[in-house]
Amino acid sequence: MLEIFFFYLLAGIIVIGGILVVSLRNLFHCALSLLLTLLGIAGIYILLSAEFVAAVQVLIYCGGVVVLLLFAIVLTERIKGKGIRQVNKQVFLSLLSVILLFLIISSVIVKTNFPVSKMQIVADSTSRIGEILLKNYILPFELASVLILVGIIGAIIFIKERK
Repeated sequence: MLEIFFFYLLAGIIVIGGILVVSLRNLFHCALSLLLTLLGIAGIYILLSAEFVAAVQVLIYCGGVVVLLLFAIVLTERIKGKGIRQVNKQVFLSLLSVILLFLIISSVIVKTNFPVSKMQIVADSTSRIGEILLKNYILPFELASVLILVGIIGAIIFIKERK
């Protein structure tokens, strides 16, 4: 019963955050609403016993993408100006598209028979993923870390040459 309560609470947070992302006029507030939505999705992952995916969601999307968006918004001069207006001249067409998409997705969900897996959830999936990564896939794991390091060094060199 408690899981159902938290699921609906997180679903409400996700829906409200998503609505705020597309309806707020201040881009900084939109990015913060996106952060709220992504954190709600990480909470859903935790309810599904996918702690590793939830941690990746928080680290990559909340900690990386949203922070990058916030820096871009803060550092962009044109966004700071008061003369920018957000106007949507196609409200009717977008509302019609949303209603049509909602009807199509709802009919697909109602008509689809979703099979339930009989497999039990592994108790400690995060450590199991770590073991597999560092035993079976050590070479791709290390190559990815070297690639990320090269990207960071390239970004530092690019910024130094720009000044």
